[in-house]
Amino acid sequence: MVLKTLSILNYKNFDSKTFNFDSKINCFVGANGIGKTNILDAIYHLSFGKSYFNPIASQNIKHNEDFFVVDGLYLKQERQEKIIVSLKKGQKKIIKRNSKVYDKFSDHIGFLPLVIISPADRDLIIEGSDTRRKFIDGVISQSDKTYLQQLISYNKVLTQRNALLKYFAANNTFNSDTLDIYNSQLNDLGQAIHKKRNEFLKVFVPIFKARYKAISNGNEKVNLSYKSDLFEDSLLTILKQNLNKDKALQYTSVGIHKDDLKFEIESYPIKKFGSQGQQKSFLIALKLAQFDFIKAESGVTPILLLDDIFDKLDEHRVAQIIALVDNENFGQIFITDTHPERTEVAIKQVHQTYQIFNLQ
Repeated sequence: MVLKTLSILNYKNFDSKTFNFDSKINCFVGANGIGKTNILDAIYHLSFGKSYFNPIASQNIKHNEDFFVVDGLYLKQERQEKIIVSLKKGQKKIIKRNSKVYDKFSDHIGFLPLVIISPADRDLIIEGSDTRRKFIDGVISQSDKTYLQQLISYNKVLTQRNALLKYFAANNTFNSDTLDIYNSQLNDLGQAIHKKRNEFLKVFVPIFKARYKAISNGNEKVNLSYKSDLFEDSLLTILKQNLNKDKALQYTSVGIHKDDLKFEIESYPIKKFGSQGQQKSFLIALKLAQFDFIKAESGVTPILLLDDIFDKLDEHRVAQIIALVDNENFGQIFITDTHPERTEVAIKQVHQTYQIFNLQ
């Protein structure tokens, strides 16, 4: 799969810009703040219908403008696919594929598989469990529509159960029959989601460890493990055990929406005991494993976005990453860097065609 042309209008700091891309490697170089990352985010927008960096959609519209349009022309399995994402202030975002508007954004997820590696990924290590759950859900959802629908349904029921708990507290009342219906629905959906996450990690963790070993030259041992209430008992049982706590808190305190991933280096939390270079290598290995998994599951080679990849890595690790992308496993790659010379030297080691866009 290849992104041939990208056109952006009123997107972030760009008024109007069109790029024609190389089918292998494309590099955006220039000073900080010039918009290199914004171009990657526009490409991300075409795959996911949203920004990777700013969840508030209207804030991706250029200042003093009323709308943005991101337009991409792809070649996928020998077919041309035109994707347009547009947003006008005060209106709903629109995603079109070949002029046809999607009824549900979720129908588009996975159609243009993509993996991004960015300094913002550090949130996976330093932020709460919500960020890590979004990562695992994002990887599975790109190749499993059923899982994505189960997740959407679970979150809908969870919102309803939380609203009911608030209603009970506000009106000093309680109705177990209504609560039991929500508990039963959460249990069925939660068990299915938990099973899928568990199965996914059994496949994913060995891929991740192999990727880390290649980047770090096998110098450190890392691990990734799954934490979930559902390893203890069924969700139905756990919900009943925590009913009094949930009534007091006025929200659902247990369930698969509290699951987490443990990131470890040499059996210690990487957040506390990993150096900056080790943490960055861990995250790159995580994302390259995501790439491998999605490619194997979907049969389509994802587009790979590498944002400021060379920062905080020693020369050896940079060389290892360049060597990794210099093989046929990878398709089209987009790279940003502040140092044009560094990028050119690194890219020339790769036996692939490339294009460098120097942003002024």
